[in-house]
Amino acid sequence: MKAMNEKFSKLVKRTWRPVVGLLGLVVLILWTSGAWDKKTGPGKVESLPGVPLPEGVNSLVAKATLSASPIEVVGSVVPEAPVNLSARFPATIQSMRVAAGDAVTNGQVLATLDDRDIREQLAAVESQFRQAETEYNRALGLFEKGAATDQMRVAALSGFESARARLQQVRVMLSYAVVVSPLDGIVTDRRMEAGDLAAPGQVLMTVYDPRRMRVDIPVPVRLLPRFTLGQTLEVTLDGVSGTIKGTVQEIVAEVDPSSRTRKVKVRLDAGAVRILPGSYARVVVDGESHQSVRVPAAAIVRIGQQEFIQVASEGRVIRRVVRTGVAQGDQIEVLSGLADGEVIVPEPVKED
Repeated sequence: MKAMNEKFSKLVKRTWRPVVGLLGLVVLILWTSGAWDKKTGPGKVESLPGVPLPEGVNSLVAKATLSASPIEVVGSVVPEAPVNLSARFPATIQSMRVAAGDAVTNGQVLATLDDRDIREQLAAVESQFRQAETEYNRALGLFEKGAATDQMRVAALSGFESARARLQQVRVMLSYAVVVSPLDGIVTDRRMEAGDLAAPGQVLMTVYDPRRMRVDIPVPVRLLPRFTLGQTLEVTLDGVSGTIKGTVQEIVAEVDPSSRTRKVKVRLDAGAVRILPGSYARVVVDGESHQSVRVPAAAIVRIGQQEFIQVASEGRVIRRVVRTGVAQGDQIEVLSGLADGEVIVPEPVKED
């Protein structure tokens, strides 16, 4: 019996530490898993939308009013009277003295053509003219002396007049060898270089007057009643700050069958502002009257391609997606996402 007690005692001494460690590990696992914490039964946790409405924040009631929505129509700037300078006879271009974008003055030499062929023709025609002049003077002298008939005098006069006309024609053609600017303006669209062979009628370059510019606007037929001859418009141009006044100069009496539009030409009062041809232009006109909700433009928050507005409801600020139209001054029309009578925050608050 004594031996058995000794064996049991030794067994206890060898195993008590591992057993205590194991019990401690079990207790630690149960405690960290929350076995002794108070359990919350299943159910719904209330979550309020938005963020609390800060004290002292201004609010505004959105009101629907009867108004005409602005409609934006777009067009392009073109020179009112561009001048195409072309070759009058086949010749090689000797020199091109200006580049696209250069400012030029009336009478300035822009290009020269090889005129050797014309000068050879001029020399031959001058010789023919002198001979015809001599023949006419001789026939006239004989006629006055009664040694020649009137028919001979008329034939000599006809040859003389023909030779003189031919001489003037070649001299005029020779003047075309020097291409000069017909106005004070800007060179655009230079199409040829020195050494190129120019054919008759082939455009070498174009010159336009920057003080005479207009906007060509393709206007949908339904919006044509908004335009009248002589009407003054505010035109917005890309690259030009502010707006420029324009006057409706012409409404083309033809409908484009592909776009169902009619071209409206608006002359610009540019003054000292330099406007480049091809610039993008926008004109805003009133559309049909309808009920619309307008809010301060500052109330709209844009994130990427989406637009949001903050609505105040039951002491909370809720962000809502909206779609806006064209702005007028500091107001902008909300096309969808906001109803009449809803309260908005015109100065958006920070959302955590």
